[in-house]
Parts: sequence; C-alpha cells; structure tokens
Amino acid sequence: MSNINGKRIIIAGGSGFLGRSIAAHLVDGGAHVTILSRSVSNERGQVPHPQIHYSLWDARSLGEWTAILNGSDAIVNLTGRSVNCIKTPDHRDEILRSRVESTQVLGKAMRHIAKPPGVWVQMSTAHIYGDPPNLLCTESSAHGYGFAPNIAHAWESAFEQSKLPEQRCVVLRTSFVIGKDRGAGGGALSTLKWITGLGLGGRVGAGTQGMSWIHETDLNRLVERAISDERMKGVYVASSPNPVSQVEFMRALRKILRMPIGLPAFEWMVRLGAPLFFKTDPELILYGRYVWSERLAGEGFEFQYPELSQALQNLMKR
Repeated sequence: MSNINGKRIIIAGGSGFLGRSIAAHLVDGGAHVTILSRSVSNERGQVPHPQIHYSLWDARSLGEWTAILNGSDAIVNLTGRSVNCIKTPDHRDEILRSRVESTQVLGKAMRHIAKPPGVWVQMSTAHIYGDPPNLLCTESSAHGYGFAPNIAHAWESAFEQSKLPEQRCVVLRTSFVIGKDRGAGGGALSTLKWITGLGLGGRVGAGTQGMSWIHETDLNRLVERAISDERMKGVYVASSPNPVSQVEFMRALRKILRMPIGLPAFEWMVRLGAPLFFKTDPELILYGRYVWSERLAGEGFEFQYPELSQALQNLMKR
C-alpha cells in the first residue's frame, strides 16, 4: 500500500504539464488532491480522476482558497510562469513575481489557518547553478550568475522566509523533465520531437552543453517520497544520475524516432531563429548544465529510468 494513501495533498500551480503528471501519480497512490490554479474548470476533464478537485486562486493574494490548506497533509508548490519565452522586460518581471509572490502568499495563508500542512514540497530549478561548460553540479555546488540563477535564488529565498518553523520542507531543484502530453502540452520534449521529425535534430551550437534530464515517473516518485518520508529534508537535485550533452540527447532521440539525419544549427542560426520561429530565448538551447544528486545517491533512491534511451523509449510508446 502506498504511503500517501488517504492523504490530502494540495498542488499549487498544478494545472500544467508537471502538475497534471504529479496529480495523476498521487491519486493513483490513493491520495486526494486539490489543484490551485488561476483558471480551472472541473468540467474540462483536465485530469481523469474523481479524487482531484480544483480551486481558483490568483497566486498573489489571500482568498477562499486559504481554507483548503487547513487540515491538509502536504502542499506542493509548482507555481511559476514558464521560462520558455522571449525574455522581454515584462516576461522577466512576471517570471520572477509569479514564483516569489505565490510562495509568499502560501506562507501567509498557512499563518491564517489552524492546522497547516506538515510538509511543504517546493519546486526550484537546476538553473540555479548557471551554465558551467563541464562542471558536474551537486547540491553543494556554488550558484551561478545571471538572470536564471538569480530567479532561482530569489525563489528559494522566498520559500525560506515563508515556510513555518515546524514544517518539514523539501526543495527539488529540477532539471529538464521529459514526459507525456496529458492535455497541457508535453513540455520541451514535444518541440524536440517535432524538430527531429523535420530532420533538424542535430548539434546546436557547440553541442557540448549539458542536458540534465529526469523522466516524469521519477520526478513523481520523488515528490511522493518527499511527502511521505520523514527523513527527507532540505535541498535535493531532481535529475537523472546520467546527464548527457546536447549532441548525445538528440542522437538518442533520433534513434528512438528512427530519423537517420539531424542537421546542425550554428549559434547565429539559433539566435535568429529561436525568437522568430519558436518565440523563445535562444540561450535555453545554446547553454545548459550537468547536474547530479549526491544526496539521493547517498540515501539509496533508485531511479526507474536512469538511462536516457530507456526513458525515451518508454515515452515514445504509442
């Protein structure tokens, strides 16, 4: 029997790609899940589980949703505007505010109720380490410099200031999550599959930039463990133990999709084409990082999908 059977779990910002995957996993384990979202409808059939409910919030101010936290067992906070966009000043502002303000208001809500959740699982990002070309980063590695690391640092700082002293808290610095489309998109992997199908899935820029990744099943299992395992506290890198370069990732994807060619893209092509055709930041493609969890290895966590080829093969099954 699952350790989360019967638990009441709140997922803030859970109506997107990651949230739907985590919610489906938790209810399959017997949990009762409520998703806090800025635009939801039970009639839209977002997740086909009767144990999942939805509640509106603006992720910035207290409201009726606050009462839902009372008596719950755990809160999982995923809230944050996608970084897959052109980094205009407005988008940069919203990327920061959506993370910091949602975390702060959750902290305020917990101070307004009689029985706050005993566990807070907070999403963060492996972007906090920046883009070192060759360094393998772990939980103890220095933080990077620039927009993405600064956002991650502000996010985690807001969490440290918002959590309750008596709560058991877990921060998951998550890498590139590969998973299936449950109606909210399939994340960046969907775009990579499309590009590969056009024969364009080759080396990008230098091709040596790190692509640390994690299969959605393993991320879901980590969230479940963070909720149920009293020994799990503090910061963890949520990434497969086998990060690869961009060239290796695309080679594995081409093999799974049986695409014999993958034309390369030079840096100047990416800098022109990413914002023009894909409406995204070229640096998301040109830079990367290699991360690995020292703590999970030390605590004996076994990944169901430790190897990229195995993970992609599972996700490409029809």
